[in-house]
Amino acid sequence: MLGKEEIVSPHLEELKGHYKSIITLLGEDPQREGLLKTPERVAKAMLTLTKGYTMDPCEVLNSAKFKEEYSQMVIVKDIDFFSLCEHHILPFYGKAHVAYIPNGYITGLSKIARIVDIFSHRLQVQERMTLQIKECIQQTLNPLGVMVVVEAKHLCMQMRGVEKQNSITTTSDFTGAFNKAKTREEFMNLIRHGSNL
Repeated sequence: MLGKEEIVSPHLEELKGHYKSIITLLGEDPQREGLLKTPERVAKAMLTLTKGYTMDPCEVLNSAKFKEEYSQMVIVKDIDFFSLCEHHILPFYGKAHVAYIPNGYITGLSKIARIVDIFSHRLQVQERMTLQIKECIQQTLNPLGVMVVVEAKHLCMQMRGVEKQNSITTTSDFTGAFNKAKTREEFMNLIRHGSNL
């Protein structure tokens, strides 16, 4: 997970002003007791939820890149994430499953989860996030193949529009060795039926 540190931004005061205006435009009184600190809270929350823009995911992978001759599939599954849909700025959340087949280099397992966090802490669409995670690992580690599967629920579908509460969106992307159906099938079986400890 990304750190819990306080977000410091030169834009905090400007964001607070904008959120105060939004509250007013919605017909509320920003001077009401319950709303007095809301513009600041929302500004800080948004800075936290979008802090992935200030981080370099490839640098994170490179910070724990080790030469290793292991050449079988490495899977990090059930990585929880929360993101904001760029169309309505409403949350979508779920799990990412990531696999790669090393080609002389591995990375720290926590770094895989960290790059999911970095890309999810931006205004996103699920399809692009899936692609970005895959491309970052491929570019940085140059493995024999990468596969990413993301499963998520979108509040923009649950709270507005079609208002479908139980729909789950699944996206996937892959490179290299995962172009073989047998390799993809092995990965999918492992994330579906493997131990949840």
